[in-house]
Amino acid sequence: MSKEKKTNAMRILETAGIQYQEFRYDCKKFIDGIESTKALGKPLEMSYKTLVLKGRSGGHCVMVIPVEQEVDLKKAASAVGEKSVEMVHLKDITALTGYVRGGVSPIGMKKPFPTVIDESAVLLDRMLVSGGRIGVSIELDPEDLARVTCAVFSDIVRE
Repeated sequence: MSKEKKTNAMRILETAGIQYQEFRYDCKKFIDGIESTKALGKPLEMSYKTLVLKGRSGGHCVMVIPVEQEVDLKKAASAVGEKSVEMVHLKDITALTGYVRGGVSPIGMKKPFPTVIDESAVLLDRMLVSGGRIGVSIELDPEDLARVTCAVFSDIVRE
């Protein structure tokens, strides 16, 4: 691992005994997942973004989807047993998750939220998600991500 400061997500993975690879890219401000993946020279198909949604019941949930895709709100709601869900406002992300926009990792949020990983990830040996800080990504086995976040796999992207 790098000598640079570890993120909360990395510490959680290490405590759980999960193997991961850390990647860092030069970035001073928010860039989207497509640009960050290109900065790392990784294939877009392995890169996933983390979205935080709020259900009609008032509860929150996390969706992990391919960076080039959009979440299907009806499928996402169904996957977490809600009547409907909507995206959390950007101004609320840090207070809710402990992470800043562009650095939201599905691992190590302030509180555990129901988490769903798009089913496309099960076809991959390795996937890339945010490492919990802008400019940091983590590559790991999708099954390990599901295990550490208590996530389920489901079809949650728009056709």
